[in-house]
Amino acid sequence: SCDSSEYTLHTPTGGDDITGLSAEPSHYQLLSELGRGFNYLSQVSMARHVPTGQLVAVKQTNLDECTEEELLQLMNEVLLSRLFRHANLLTSRLVFSSCCQLWVLTPLMAYGSADTLLRTYFPDGMSESLIAYLLYGALKALEYLHRMGYVHRGVKASHILLSGEGHVYLSGLHSVYSMMREGKRMRAVFDMPHHSPALLPWLSPELLRQDLHGYGVKSDIYSLGIVACELVSGRVPFQDMPPTQMLLQKLRGSHCCLLDVAPFPLGELGGLKVSRSGVDSGIGESVATGSLTHSATAPPTDRPQSPAPKNHSATLHNLVQLCLQQQPERRPSASALLTHAFFKQ
Repeated sequence: SCDSSEYTLHTPTGGDDITGLSAEPSHYQLLSELGRGFNYLSQVSMARHVPTGQLVAVKQTNLDECTEEELLQLMNEVLLSRLFRHANLLTSRLVFSSCCQLWVLTPLMAYGSADTLLRTYFPDGMSESLIAYLLYGALKALEYLHRMGYVHRGVKASHILLSGEGHVYLSGLHSVYSMMREGKRMRAVFDMPHHSPALLPWLSPELLRQDLHGYGVKSDIYSLGIVACELVSGRVPFQDMPPTQMLLQKLRGSHCCLLDVAPFPLGELGGLKVSRSGVDSGIGESVATGSLTHSATAPPTDRPQSPAPKNHSATLHNLVQLCLQQQPERRPSASALLTHAFFKQ
């Protein structure tokens, strides 16, 4: 159960706490590059705080290479980090500049992102217990953001992180957008996320539609449903489609479904195309692409078999179905999803 000690995520302590570290670049020894972020304008590295020996993640961004719009995004992320306080939300507690470089320090995510875990350990998808653990932590963060009047707009596996202490964090604050206007909470907003082409597979139909109805916090619930499919299969739904076709599929109400299939030779996968690019640190961007088409006429081969049948629980099927409802008002809130039976099995 997610409300038992197995799933309860407490306030970060120890290795997740960097509030006491110094804001002096010379105090940090850069050890290795973990990945790229912020549309590849930022380099994320593992670093050691020399005075204490503590390991942290450092995101360095060359401000001279940023456009005015990108500088505003960076400023927004820093300001929101000062505002938000939640155990499942990765915020930048330490920010300083050195010459033209902006340094943003966060706790080191020893296990990286859910996308890293997929690519490294679970190429054919995770177990339901691990999926439940990761989604529950992300949902707690979304519940907090939505209650504060913000929509995330960037929920994806590479923004769900796991620390060495086992804490789940949601990152990607540069895409967060306020639903508040003049002290009042708006029913819908109309802004299109920056760098949205990289986010297209996860974005909701109403956000992509860009009509007079706009979108709200339920857009994040749709994205969470796509993440669930991503974690189950190791591949991102819609990723293999041209953007126009993807948009049409979503607007028509087509969505990914969880296939309960028995093992069959990889040679029978027909249209399977898997392409993974980028090194993901949990702060950076990476994608997994693929489509699954089973051809009954494909000739038998001696290629390796898939490891096990994909038999998903009824509660997981129901969770995905609820999240991917075409009409946003039919999707549950983050608070309601936290009580879903999938997290109690």
